[in-house]
Amino acid sequence: MSHLPGVPMSDDTTAFDAAAARVRAGASADDEAKVLLGRMSEQEKLGLLDGDEPFWAGFRRMIEEGYNHTPYVHGAVPRLGVPGLRFGDGPRGVVLGRSTAFPVAMARGATWDPALEERIGTAIGLELRAQTGNFFGGICINLPRHPAWGRIQETYGEDPLLLGAFGAALHRGVAPNAMTTVKHYALNSMENARFTVDVTVDEAPLREVFLPHFRAVVEAGADAVMTAYNSVNGEWAGQNPHLITEILREEWGFAGIAVSDFIWGLRNAVASLEAGLDVEEPFAEQRAQHLPAALEADPSLWSLVDETGVRILAVQLRFAARRAPEEPPASVVFSAEHRALAREAAARAMVLLQNEAVDGAPVLPLAPALVRTVAVAGALAKRPNTGDNGSSDVRSPAVVTPLDGLTAGLDGIRVLDAGDDPEQAAATAGEADVAIVVVGYTAEDEGEFIDAGAFLAPELVATYPPTEGDAWADGFLRAERAASGGIVGGAAGGDRRSLRLHDADVALIRAVAARNPRTVVVIVAAGAVLTEEWRHEVPAVLLGWYAGSEGGAALADVLTGAVDAAGRLPFSVPVSEAHLPDFDPDATEATYDRWFGQRLLDRLGVEAAFPLGFGLSYTTFAIDGLEVGRPTGESLPARVTVSNTGGRAGRTVVQLYGEPQDAGEEVPSRVLLGFASVAVDAGASVEVEVPASLRPLQRWTGERLELPSTEVLVRAAAHAADTSGPTARIRL
Repeated sequence: MSHLPGVPMSDDTTAFDAAAARVRAGASADDEAKVLLGRMSEQEKLGLLDGDEPFWAGFRRMIEEGYNHTPYVHGAVPRLGVPGLRFGDGPRGVVLGRSTAFPVAMARGATWDPALEERIGTAIGLELRAQTGNFFGGICINLPRHPAWGRIQETYGEDPLLLGAFGAALHRGVAPNAMTTVKHYALNSMENARFTVDVTVDEAPLREVFLPHFRAVVEAGADAVMTAYNSVNGEWAGQNPHLITEILREEWGFAGIAVSDFIWGLRNAVASLEAGLDVEEPFAEQRAQHLPAALEADPSLWSLVDETGVRILAVQLRFAARRAPEEPPASVVFSAEHRALAREAAARAMVLLQNEAVDGAPVLPLAPALVRTVAVAGALAKRPNTGDNGSSDVRSPAVVTPLDGLTAGLDGIRVLDAGDDPEQAAATAGEADVAIVVVGYTAEDEGEFIDAGAFLAPELVATYPPTEGDAWADGFLRAERAASGGIVGGAAGGDRRSLRLHDADVALIRAVAARNPRTVVVIVAAGAVLTEEWRHEVPAVLLGWYAGSEGGAALADVLTGAVDAAGRLPFSVPVSEAHLPDFDPDATEATYDRWFGQRLLDRLGVEAAFPLGFGLSYTTFAIDGLEVGRPTGESLPARVTVSNTGGRAGRTVVQLYGEPQDAGEEVPSRVLLGFASVAVDAGASVEVEVPASLRPLQRWTGERLELPSTEVLVRAAAHAADTSGPTARIRL
């Protein structure tokens, strides 16, 4: 399996291109893949099934050079011109090289605008292709059952419908320039225990809650599905035949490939092959060690190798046939156009949670006639902070910090750096017309947890032991064991142990608010943050997210009102941790059910601090005239009229919720059916088509998903707890 990038190709390099041309002209990709596979040696066939770089060489490069600076290549066959899968991670942007860092996926989910996400996908696809990648690994749509999940920043929200819509949009944007991968399949929403936890789930919540979004992205045309690290109902996801073969392939008709998560994505090479996993990522690992002997002992396994090889080649042929013909120039990476898009997305994502009046007027947007001086406090105001340092980290060439953005963007307003010492910050804030306190989290608080103890556990190292004389590998293992995880990873990141701000942040907020009644708190985070201990002491609270390369500039856009406060929460924020599911970040066993987020709050009968879909604007809106048509299959046509009843242009999100009238206690009392983001001029009204789906109402019968025979109240609303909007009744 020595088909590394850069190996000179022979004259016989047009076989793949010729096959792709025939597929483009209408030939079957599977048939052409079979012909290509028939020209391969046994060694080349096996080389399709994993990464092209030997494990220890690849692992050393990952440690010394950093993660995914260049594509990880899987299954290239230079002799036939097969390019292989050239992996570039995401979803914050392209991890390759030094690319544009967009706001984290959860922030983009707060726009409730799949069309904007598709535009971001187009930019990501171009940047990946310009850096020789062809396989994007960054469509993460795991459902965050609990907001403490460390990698919550990589997904889009707590609702399956929202997750599916955004995952499909990112796929559509990337697809002309790269193959797309949706991950992590399935039930991956614990970070510290991801290598060890077994998630138990009944078939009904599995089908109704934890898989619909994956199905939606598969139906949108995703090329690949990446399996999760955790096990599901006793079997590792990377070798789980129920998930990979029975559901993904046989029920959903998935024609793409299933790939493992990196390094420990499977535990048994033969079992993974039998379960339908196609590619072990990213290096030559367990399959390279164990499949040759297994095939010699049982030659019938070659039929599975051939089936897998056909799928791997066919997905590359289909991509080559659809690929946009123009090669993007290197200058597209971190281009002015993409930076402007990152700024637009960051501004659209910010959620105004609170904006009370002081002296008769809301604090935001900042009024030039009243504001001459602004004090900016908090260590995060001066820190480039685009998210965690794990596999989604984008090494942006530049990041606009909040302080830099406000200094440049508050035209005619003097900006004071108040620091992060409470006493000093309070004194500076007392001299200003408005105080802005930037607080929250960093990669030390939440994100991907790289645990060397798990990656280099004895049973794993035994699977691919260092070759004789590999001094680097032997020395690395000795040093790693002595350091107890200090080289590859440590305690930074991982699942959050608290949903509250740090005590120092709360002290800073209180000190500043005591000196300046016009205090705005900007929260930097990815998931729900509990604010009850301090938010009633300040008039304005803005969720600013990990906002990407242009986040500071976008913050100025929103605070000044150059852009309306248009973000809406993609999750609910409870008043108390007691209103959340149980969560043990170190658990080896966990049971998942239907109850989390807004659905659990509804079941408990408690109000959220901020419900799903909530967000304030700088203007006001009214939703009227709901018209619901006759269902067509699983689609529900709906239309509303949205009026801007305020004095300035703005944007809102119309949300449709379905409330089954005989739901009972075992299913949610309301579910999101559809949504639409809409901009409306001051004083204007617009009719809005709201695409809606009946799938969220479906129930698992034991054999299939079916709509219950019931009456459903459809409500148009500004958020999940809004009961003021128009309603319509439909019979299923």
